[in-house]
Amino acid sequence: MNLLNLFLIGYRSILLGAGFAVLVLSGTPSYAAPGAHGPNGEHLDAPAQAGANSGSVPSFEARSEAFELVGRLQGGELSILINRFATNEPVLNATVEVETGNLKAPAKFHADMGDYAIDDANMLKALAAPGDHPMVVTVLAGNDSDLLDGTLTVAGAVLDDHGHSHDDGHAHGPSRTVWLALALAVLAAVGWFFGRRPKAAGTSSKGDAL
Repeated sequence: MNLLNLFLIGYRSILLGAGFAVLVLSGTPSYAAPGAHGPNGEHLDAPAQAGANSGSVPSFEARSEAFELVGRLQGGELSILINRFATNEPVLNATVEVETGNLKAPAKFHADMGDYAIDDANMLKALAAPGDHPMVVTVLAGNDSDLLDGTLTVAGAVLDDHGHSHDDGHAHGPSRTVWLALALAVLAAVGWFFGRRPKAAGTSSKGDAL
């Protein structure tokens, strides 16, 4: 095996490794449900909050003696999941209202998903702006009612239900993952071209010998 073949083998290994890295980087983060419990029954809200604030989906959490919730700003709405704090039981068909700044809107209950959604255009536009947004959520479930407050932190652009970003610059350029994929495709084409050259040279030598 000559040096060129060794180089091509190493080159292709690097391409495979880089391709795997792109797949890992393009994955989406996962979040714990509100009131998720660990093996010893402890609430996992704090770790979930840290992951939510560092991920690409703006999220917030809030809790009281009666309820706990997690809200996520994605898909063109603010989606909120609510559980009872003591039992981790989902709170369904409750009356929920969300307030931020001078805006207030009722949340619609989705029976299929078990969540409450805010689709008020003015509120969503305000929440999409980068920064910290104080949130106050009123929950009325049967004979129980409570106010829960938290902070929605938006680090950058928020995608609506059409996949468009709502940052100040309205950037619509290709993502970093797309550029990486294109670069890998070019490198693969170059590797394929050089991989064929020894074979072509060998064929030419045989023709000369004849």
